[in-house]
Amino acid sequence: MKLTETVAVVTGGASGLGEACVRNLVVGGARVAILDLDADRGERLARDLNGAAHFARADATSESDVSAALDACQSAFGKVTAAINCAGIAVAVKTIGKAGAHPLALYRKVLDVNLAGTFNVCRLAAERMQANLPDENGERGAIVLTASVAAFDGQKGQAAYASSKGGIVALTLPMARDLADVGIRVNTVAPGLFLTPMMEGLPQPAQDALAHQPLFPKRLGKPSELASLVRFLVECPYINAETIRLDGGARLP
Repeated sequence: MKLTETVAVVTGGASGLGEACVRNLVVGGARVAILDLDADRGERLARDLNGAAHFARADATSESDVSAALDACQSAFGKVTAAINCAGIAVAVKTIGKAGAHPLALYRKVLDVNLAGTFNVCRLAAERMQANLPDENGERGAIVLTASVAAFDGQKGQAAYASSKGGIVALTLPMARDLADVGIRVNTVAPGLFLTPMMEGLPQPAQDALAHQPLFPKRLGKPSELASLVRFLVECPYINAETIRLDGGARLP
């Protein structure tokens, strides 16, 4: 897919990995709808990008929010050709801890946001993409999901988070098969340890310890590096139904 002809929606696009994706896509010539709950950051980012981006406040788990945001994107830019899913939450709670059993409501919330929210955005975006005119490859759209290395190397306290991200990995192939007939590709990125705002909030010794986990380079990942991979997945027409770890070779203990 040519980036200059791409209109992408990016959930969680107002900060962190999502913001990096928004900026990278715009630099490449795409137009972007930023979907996020943080209106202040989202509107400021859209202004910074001088008309190449539009902000829509949306909860990824809400059908009405996402539908309205996609409609606004189509009104602003004429179509939707890519959906980048970066919205998500993380909790650290053991199955049984000092306070008792893992709260079931919290487990369900993580799955609702990370897994059901992702599927909600994808199904509604794909519904609109199928109406696009196909390009020279027969392509009408591209979807990128965000999992995590926790889907494979889940640590203590990550039962909910790893379940949700494992679900994203398992969703990739069947969704790609579902959408192949209408020319929509689906791929997933599974990032490792990245220097996001959440990570920056940790004490420096904790950041330094995590930076030793990758084989090489011995550092935390940069959001711009994830954004580069996402852009490649949007642009390359022959990569489909794949989950790619982006972790510097780290395997969480």
